[in-house]
Amino acid sequence: MKALVYQKFGDTNVLQTIEEPKPSVQSNQVLIKIKAVSINPLDWKIRKGEMKLMSGSTFPKHTGVDFAGIIEDTGASVTNFKKGDEVFGVVKNNMKEGALAEYVAVPSTLVWKKPIQINFVQAASIPIVGAAAVTTLQKMGSINAQSEILINGATGGFGMFLLQLLKQKQAKITAVTSTKALDFAKKWGADVVIDYTKENVLSQKKTYDTVIDLSGKMGYINAKQLMKPKALFINPTPKPVEIITSFFKNLFTGKKHIAMLSNPSTDNMDVLLNAVDNGLQIEVSKIFSFVQSKEAYQYAEQGRYIGKVAVEFN
Repeated sequence: MKALVYQKFGDTNVLQTIEEPKPSVQSNQVLIKIKAVSINPLDWKIRKGEMKLMSGSTFPKHTGVDFAGIIEDTGASVTNFKKGDEVFGVVKNNMKEGALAEYVAVPSTLVWKKPIQINFVQAASIPIVGAAAVTTLQKMGSINAQSEILINGATGGFGMFLLQLLKQKQAKITAVTSTKALDFAKKWGADVVIDYTKENVLSQKKTYDTVIDLSGKMGYINAKQLMKPKALFINPTPKPVEIITSFFKNLFTGKKHIAMLSNPSTDNMDVLLNAVDNGLQIEVSKIFSFVQSKEAYQYAEQGRYIGKVAVEFN
């Protein structure tokens, strides 16, 4: 089978397509013929060596975390899936394994049935950013119509899910995004939109109960001026040092810095599947073929796209 791998850390030029054996299925696994894989910033952070303490430096490495496809085979102990089921899911170890291949074998606990009302590309876009959005809501605690929330960088994949889930709770949402994405931010639930190309959000006088920095460009130091005395700053892409320092800083300040980590699980997929049943919108702004995988990453790493970017297998 064909698979996308890299033999050293680096930019998109290290990516290459190779032939390797189709994976065998262990008793607790399912073998999936891949139909689509979505692209996440985590992919290139690992590939560039930014997370080598966790990923290690053994090569070759595969890439791509969340996928959708059709079950080709099941292990002896798997009873909840059968050949032909349309599913979506994640690889077990996103630091070492990858979904950008014609087939993957993963534990059946990391796979969920694809809703019939969405296509494979949309389903592949759910797990990583969807789980992060659900985890964000959990970190925020009680959310109601009086909750005032600022989302910086609000219309990528993470923001797309988060805006819609927050709107279900009737929160008052201010979204910071680009000119071309303003209408999407409004459609997904923002009450107020700020075009960062025309206005610096840090120049406004308003303060919020929660500030969520999805762009990774604001930072806690800047966000503090936008936070109420007992507000939360949620950082979903923390550097290792921030995970440690935020814990100690939070002991001495009312303005908390939450360095958030998340993983797809059955509980947060249940929340997301219920949201899909209730009309959750999943925008995939650009789709590439497998032979264009390198171009897909080049495009995604430039940023400023709306929703998700994905690779589709013909």
